[in-house]
Amino acid sequence: MYGNDIPGLLGEVEAAEVALRAAADRQVGGREQAELGGAEQSQAYFDAVIDADQKVEPRDWMPDSYRKTLIRQIAQHAHSEIIGMQPEGNWISRAPSLKRKAILLAKVQDEAGHGLYLYAAAETLGVSRDELVNLLLEGRQKYSSIFNYPTLTWADVGAIGWLVDGAAIVNQVPLCRCSYGPYARAMIRICKEESFHQRQGFEILHTLAHGTQGQRAMAQDAIDRWWFPSLAMFGPPDTDSTHSEQSMAWKIKRFSNDDLRQRFVDMCVQQAGVLGLALPDPDLRWNEERGAHDYTQPDYEELMRVIKGDGPGNRQRMAHRRRAHADGAWVREAAAAYAKKAKP
Repeated sequence: MYGNDIPGLLGEVEAAEVALRAAADRQVGGREQAELGGAEQSQAYFDAVIDADQKVEPRDWMPDSYRKTLIRQIAQHAHSEIIGMQPEGNWISRAPSLKRKAILLAKVQDEAGHGLYLYAAAETLGVSRDELVNLLLEGRQKYSSIFNYPTLTWADVGAIGWLVDGAAIVNQVPLCRCSYGPYARAMIRICKEESFHQRQGFEILHTLAHGTQGQRAMAQDAIDRWWFPSLAMFGPPDTDSTHSEQSMAWKIKRFSNDDLRQRFVDMCVQQAGVLGLALPDPDLRWNEERGAHDYTQPDYEELMRVIKGDGPGNRQRMAHRRRAHADGAWVREAAAAYAKKAKP
């Protein structure tokens, strides 16, 4: 029912998990010299770890630019999980059955957990969670542009699951092999859970597409609105990407934005056929020579506009997050007071 690409991606997650365990049993020579030596020895050891496809750990020396890149990327990822709770949380009380409510509630709870894993991974780089949250609330760090679009109907919850979480899986599975150990280990668990989210969204759309004429139209409308914003989730084209080349050299990323976007399109074409719904691109067609689908690129000017804060829901999302943060202040203060009292 779900096509055959998600099981393939989950196979990559399992292989990455095996590789993580194997890497823990291997050592790259030179750690002692790097710890006792100067900058040149430290850089040489770092380069050797990257070249050997091993994991950089929090205790290891790393270039400041590598650390800053990871903090920026992991923080944006964590913020996206937290802000991403809002569009679907909007439908928990309005889901069409008790079963749908329970499933959606569990999914939104998962997203909160993903944010927690990622903030914890970022903290291993020497930045506090409070600092990252404040940077988000002050507008100095970003989150994924996709979460600034409104969820107008129940079918949008299905479209988010199938398209948005599907794009997230394609983008995040390679991060299970990220060169930074804590990030890679967090992504193993996150990707396993995201696969269920994608299946949940697909099942919602499949049910609607095989229901009444009105339900089918609602499902198609949701896909029409979410398709191109989902394509934009992979970021700007490679020619305009600021960070991709260096991130790939450090093996933080494994594939370029355009390569990941192509993989996502090819996956969705097959699954749309199972749904019996159409992807809203008249130029979408198989290219025999390339062995992949030709497709219309998303509107990158719109992407940049939304990232800069001028999307349909930017102000609403941030106002809600600031309000929730303020409302929860007493909980954080009580937890801190209890921890201080309990400390021996």
